[in-house]
Amino acid sequence: MSTLDKIDRRLLAELQAEGRVTNVDLARRVGLTAPPCLRRVRTLEEEGVIRGYHADLDASKLGFAITVFAMVSLRSQAEEDLKAFEDHIAKLDEVRECHMLNGEIDFILKIVSKDLQSFQEFLTSKLTPAPNVASVKTSLTIRTSKHMPGVPLED
Repeated sequence: MSTLDKIDRRLLAELQAEGRVTNVDLARRVGLTAPPCLRRVRTLEEEGVIRGYHADLDASKLGFAITVFAMVSLRSQAEEDLKAFEDHIAKLDEVRECHMLNGEIDFILKIVSKDLQSFQEFLTSKLTPAPNVASVKTSLTIRTSKHMPGVPLED
């Protein structure tokens, strides 16, 4: 990947804040004309710096009233066992994020559910029976005071 210059960082900051900005507006905001702006954005996409564009949805307004973080420990940390667990989790739509950790917990999952009963069903029928699971500890969120997707981009 090439080194990001100040304009690339400004492009990324603008797109991270407003992914639906038009190329013309984006170019104006960063001090370029439209064609080189579009070339830079396409290069950032091709290099994988920009992975995609997404709408930020309000889960509760779509019927997902609870968010749970689950700390999962596996019986084995052999690569094939880790991969089998990750493959299983990839198929579960309720799991919105899955991060492998170091330390005594192997994975932390962010899970959305319609209600406690639905979450309990998910936990007992899909998560705890997953390959190689030794234990699952869960915590329900009470509120979210900060939600900032992406990364901090400073000039």
